[in-house]
Amino acid sequence: MEAKAITRHIRQSPRKIRVVLDKIRGSKFEVALNYLHFSKAKAALQIEKTLRSAYHNLIVQAKDGNVSSDNLFVKECFANGGPHIKRFRAASMGRISRLNKPTAHLTIIVSDKKN
Repeated sequence: MEAKAITRHIRQSPRKIRVVLDKIRGSKFEVALNYLHFSKAKAALQIEKTLRSAYHNLIVQAKDGNVSSDNLFVKECFANGGPHIKRFRAASMGRISRLNKPTAHLTIIVSDKKN
């Protein structure tokens, strides 16, 4: 059995989020949660929330509600690019320069079978 959680429009670039995701991909649920909780990376907070959401989605999805976190794994996790937030800053000679602030969409899938 597996469950998925998606967080959209995270105000951080997907490249920076992928650095943290590479550390937890394929690991046990408890180990990944422990790593994220004590990590100093900004992305770790959003990833931890999404991971907990995927776990609770699995509990809701289970008919009997008997899901142990001991045998859960992070099956898949990836960050895709979202829409850029467009801002403008003053430039020389009365012109403006455009700032593109990237956003990301985060997807985490947890499973009780390691595939």
